[in-house]
Order: sequence, then C-alpha cells, then structure tokens
Amino acid sequence: MKSENKWIRAAIPALLLHCSIGTVYCWSIFSQDIADYIGFSKGATEWAFSFAIFFLGMSAAFLGNVVEKDIHKSSLIAAICFACGMAGTGFFIYYGGQHQGSILALVGIYVCYGFIMGIGLGTGYLSPVKTLMLWFEDRKGLATGLAVAGFGAAKAIASPIMQAMLDNLGEGGIYKMFLILAVVYFIMMFAGHLLLKKPSSWHEPQKAEKGQGMMAVIKSRPITNYIGIWLMFYINITCGLALISQEKMIVKCIGLAGAAGIISTVSAIFNAGGRLGFSAWADTMKDRNTIYKLIFILSIVFTGIVIFTSGIKNSFDIISDERNILLTVLVLGLIFVVNAGYGGGFSNVPTLLSDHYGMGNISAIHGLTLSAWAFAGLTGNQLANWIVETTGVPTKIHGIEVNPTGYQNVLYVTIALYIVSLLISLFLVRPVKDQKK
Repeated sequence: MKSENKWIRAAIPALLLHCSIGTVYCWSIFSQDIADYIGFSKGATEWAFSFAIFFLGMSAAFLGNVVEKDIHKSSLIAAICFACGMAGTGFFIYYGGQHQGSILALVGIYVCYGFIMGIGLGTGYLSPVKTLMLWFEDRKGLATGLAVAGFGAAKAIASPIMQAMLDNLGEGGIYKMFLILAVVYFIMMFAGHLLLKKPSSWHEPQKAEKGQGMMAVIKSRPITNYIGIWLMFYINITCGLALISQEKMIVKCIGLAGAAGIISTVSAIFNAGGRLGFSAWADTMKDRNTIYKLIFILSIVFTGIVIFTSGIKNSFDIISDERNILLTVLVLGLIFVVNAGYGGGFSNVPTLLSDHYGMGNISAIHGLTLSAWAFAGLTGNQLANWIVETTGVPTKIHGIEVNPTGYQNVLYVTIALYIVSLLISLFLVRPVKDQKK
C-alpha cells in the first residue's frame, strides 16, 4: 500500500524537511549583503546565525517530548516557524534598508532568523529521525544518514540558486529572496509534514507503558556514558565550525580565491557524503562508537600533518607568486576530512543513542543531546574568530587581506580538542555489552 511505503512515508518527507532547514548554512552567501543593506557591520549581523544554531539546539532539547508524542504537530510547527522566520527576516531587511542603522531592524533579524527560525530548525531536524529508524529498522544508520545528508547537501543545492537570485532580483534583491524562499520552503516542508507517518505496526508506548522518563532511561546506563556522548558530539561540532567558519579565508590564503566557490561546493558534498557514508558504514559495525573513533583519528592525522608542514602558511609564496602543490592538496584534504567528520558526527548520534537507550524515548534523548549543537554554535565560530583576530599578522595575497598564522593557530586548538574527544570515545563511551544495567 502507498500509505505503508517507507520511501514515501519516511525518506522523501525527511528530505523535504531537511533540505529546507539545511539552508541555514547558506548564511555566508548573503550575510555581507544583509549587513550592507541595513547599514550595520558584518560582525553585528553574524549573531543572527549564531542565535539560529543556538535556538536550534535548545528547541530540540526542550521540544523533544513534543516530537516524541506527535510528529505531525512538531513537523507543522517546524514548517510554520521556519517559513515565518524567513519571511520576517525579509521584512526586517526591507525595513532596515528604509531606515539605515535601525536597531529595530537588527533586533528583528535576530528574533526572526535566530529565534523563530531556530525553533523551526530544531523541531524540523528532530521530527523525521525516529520515523526513519522505525521504517528502516535493519539499516537505521543508512536511513538517518539519508535525511541528515539532505541537511548537509542543502547548502550545495541552494547556494548557487540564492546567488543567482541576489544577482538577478535587482534593487532590494536580498529581502525579495527571503520572501520568495519563505513561500517555497513552506510548500516543501508542508508537503513533508503531510507525508510523514510512522509505520502502522509501531505502537507508541503511552505514559503507563513507558514506565521510565527520559532521565530515568539515561540513568539506566552509567551516567558517564551519556556525558561522554554529549561531550564528543559537542567537541566535534565546535572543531568543525572553527575550521569551516574560516574555510573561505583559508582557501584565499593558499592562493585559490578564484576557485573558492567550487571548493565550497565540494566541501559541502563531503559534509553531506560524511553524513550518509559514515552512518551507513556504522550499520556494519558491532559498536557504532567505532565511527567516532575513526572520525577523530582522521581529523587528528590531517590536522597534525598541516600543523607539522605549516601548510596554510607555506602553501603559497607571496614573493615568487608560486604555489606548493603538495601542501595545497594537504590543506584541501584537511578541509574535506573535517567537513566529512563534522557531517558524520550528526548522522551517527541518533543511532548511537538508540543502541544505548532504546527507541522508546529516542526523540527526547536525541533532542537533549542536540543542546550540544546549541552551545557549539556559540563557541565554535567565535573561538576561531578570536584566535584569528588576536594572533598572527594580516598580509595580502592577490589584494585580499588574510592571516596565515592566525588560521594556522586555530589548528593547535582543534587538534587538542580532537585528542580529548578520542580519549572520551575510548574510555567514557563503552560498548553496550560492557555496560552494567
């Protein structure tokens, strides 16, 4: 029956939801345009993105129980909040253009893009995950990876479309783009909301049947186990954001400014590929935590090589205007590996949690764990920006001001954090069979 088709009832609606909300990562495409149009610095407008990620994580943490009880209510909340947030952002950009330097316009963007859209992001991200794992019980990693890959691929798909809209919508194209996309994404997400359905064979435990609440389920395993999962998830996101936030400037620093757009698309593909590939691979493993160990080891190796060779500083010689091909490849390799690991960390966390704590409260537990994303959204970008701004000496490559030493210094912090994550993965997050119930 059509109503019981796992692709129509789970995979397609998940992609419709995640490919819509994943466009939050297109922020760098239009952030400067927003700042210029409303008369504020780019630094002032950047907080809108940080707030969006923060409220994504916090809404997932606090509304996890709503998702657990009713995916139709949560997916509808997601569609309405995300679309209204986009439309509201467009309105306040328009207002800011008419009233340059207006604090009301800036705060309005914070509220709409950060808070309202953030709620849509959190509920939209969570809504299809449990449903996918129920439909694809034998390949849970593949299923969640497919949806979360949509979140990662959204940037690669939407970025050129947004850029074309900015180039062709004329005066005020930035606010027109938001208003148009608000309608498009509402239609996509509402269609996903209508299609999304749990298998008829799944009986959602009621309060009396569940017996244990979310915290009781978490405490059924050693509490250090959950703390370990939360911490390694948080650190992986923090390190990923620290490097990804500087990715565009690092690419310019190694003399590839002309290819920045192509490299950004390729890195987005690695991000999406990591979400799908790492999670599908984990389905073949006895302990899904092995994937996190691999992610951290690969990240440590590539970061260590670029640190040892001073790859970012030495890839391009300003005086001779020559490029060291090997070092350039190593730096690009680091960017792609970190993007893949960043994505893989997202797709594996719900299935890892389900292995440890079962399916009964998985949406609530997953939502609580996404609070790590909220705090990483506030710390990852800001940490990297602070290091770049306070260390090194800015220089110009082909007329573009960059800070090779600053970008290189970011790696010293991320490799230390990756090592801490590997140790947590090895010693705190124990295999399920080794834990005392």
